Amino acid sequence: MKKATLILIAVMSAPLGCGGDNPPPVTPPPPVETAVVAPPPVETAKPAEPTPEELKKAADDKKKADAAAKLVADRAKWETDSQAEAARWTPEVHADAKKIGSAKYPTLKAALKAALAGKYRKPASVARDSQRHPAETLEFFGLKPTMTVLEYGPGEGWYTELLAPTLAAKGKLMVTNNDPNGPPESRGTFYGQRFKRFLDNGPEIYGKVETVITRGPTPKLDIDGKLDMIILCRELHGMHQNKIVPAFLAEAFKALKPGGVLGVEQHRAPEGANPDESAKKGYLPEAFVIQQAEAAGFKLAGKSEINANPKDTKDYAEGVWTLPPSFELKDKDHDKYAAIGESDRMTLKFVKPSAKAGGKAKK
Repeated sequence: MKKATLILIAVMSAPLGCGGDNPPPVTPPPPVETAVVAPPPVETAKPAEPTPEELKKAADDKKKADAAAKLVADRAKWETDSQAEAARWTPEVHADAKKIGSAKYPTLKAALKAALAGKYRKPASVARDSQRHPAETLEFFGLKPTMTVLEYGPGEGWYTELLAPTLAAKGKLMVTNNDPNGPPESRGTFYGQRFKRFLDNGPEIYGKVETVITRGPTPKLDIDGKLDMIILCRELHGMHQNKIVPAFLAEAFKALKPGGVLGVEQHRAPEGANPDESAKKGYLPEAFVIQQAEAAGFKLAGKSEINANPKDTKDYAEGVWTLPPSFELKDKDHDKYAAIGESDRMTLKFVKPSAKAGGKAKK
């Protein structure tokens, strides 16, 4: 019994380990690496290619937006220019207009001499006289102060400045214009307002001018058999693009008296040019213009090279509008195009034949 007790005491008093009272650290097992599996890619549907109709609509929308923005800019510039033009009409200018507009001129030469020297004319108009040859052109057409004349598409009034006083006393001037009371977002309305204000600035010189409002793409004059002359300057290329040349010429033929004159001045394309393409640049072939007029019943009574310009190469990226007075490229090569001058232009005189009897024209 005593021996067993001693053995038990010896066992209990023996150290538990060589490191002291703390047990040896337990090394944790290494972490288990788990593979990360990426989710499968989500396939997104590719956007559908736009249809030709959608592409056309997008292009049309951009074109309309660009046109609207340009119209806003043009209106703003016009308002500024218009204020300056109104200020130019001083009492002295009004008096000059009244004197010239009320005179009775015995001849075309006397009327044009007075008008060309008028202080009422815009300085920009005067600057173009040497290249537009107005006196020679109107004389070639056969204008007389006693005639009833329609100026079709007067633009900003370059020829109106000269025709109005020439015809005021013994003749009559009619001009076409867009409706100035049309939709404000329409460029045609803008042109109508611009020309109306031009006339309103000088009642002493333009007070007798009768305005013919044209609406829509197809011209309607409704003045059958009343005109001695129609003057058409730089208009046919736009008409051809709008496919209204035959309709216009038919209206012009009806509006003229037998023996009446259609005077045409038009930017001239190279001989043999495709009119569909050249019209985009502002030009038409002379032979094509003659063919169109004769198809409408007119007879060619004469050609003139009064407004010819051999310097015009007719191959500009911006068409005829590259040249003065437009200078579409602004300052780029300005001197080069100024040296070329205004376009090469055909000047043609057509006559509506007299009423026929027995298959022959009356003399």
